[in-house]
Amino acid sequence: MDIEKKEIHIVPPQRMQTAGMFALAMLGLFLLVLTISSLKQYHYIGSGVAASNTITVSGDGEVFAVPDTATFSVTVQEEAKDVKAAQEVATKKGNDIKSYLKSQGVDEKDIQTTDYSVYPQYDYTNTVCSGGYCPPGKQVLRGFQVSETLTVKVRDTKKAGDLLAGVGSKGASSVSGLSFTIDDQDALDAQARDKAIAKAKEKAEALADALGVSIVRVVGFSEGGDGRVYYAKTMALGMGGASDAAMPPSPEIALGQNKIVSNVTVTYEIR
Repeated sequence: MDIEKKEIHIVPPQRMQTAGMFALAMLGLFLLVLTISSLKQYHYIGSGVAASNTITVSGDGEVFAVPDTATFSVTVQEEAKDVKAAQEVATKKGNDIKSYLKSQGVDEKDIQTTDYSVYPQYDYTNTVCSGGYCPPGKQVLRGFQVSETLTVKVRDTKKAGDLLAGVGSKGASSVSGLSFTIDDQDALDAQARDKAIAKAKEKAEALADALGVSIVRVVGFSEGGDGRVYYAKTMALGMGGASDAAMPPSPEIALGQNKIVSNVTVTYEIR
């Protein structure tokens, strides 16, 4: 009887070590993929666990300040048969106004041309009706209108009244858009915000005490409702200060106060 011979292969120790290292590497890769998948559940690394118990309160703060900057617009309009003639007159008046403002201490950087336009001007004429038929009217070119608008910033509000009267005496067609602002608005915004936050915190502490809970941390904040309200009070500015005899009396300008408002909403975690 023939006995079947089977060969027995013995795996060398070096190959066994290599296979073991490969298995460990695959296990490490699997754990790395699992960890990354878990981290994707958060918006970003280190975000922590979202607060589940919260209270939300709001607060408002306001501060008042006297404006220290005035702004107004000056417009020169001239009309002539042709563009060149209209531009010459408008340019002369515009330059006179700029020179006057500079002579009164207004810095060149605070005088800005915000509009310059040229438009044709037409007259509409009706034709005579005949036999019950009225032909359409005609447009006849009358000339051209040149308009230049300057925006002027006055950093000494006490001069506002004199300047408004002065530009009028130099050929301005219209003066409009007078407004008062505060140059360092950011500092006042911060003061109003601090007051609003303090009021919101006071509300939160009172509410937490009433509920029998403790405040842990701030988990949400938003700010809005910033606005400025003009409160007028009459102040005589520049009365009798004009040296030009042709200059009209300076108007009394109501300088008033600006109110800066901040509304905040704060969300606190409680426990």
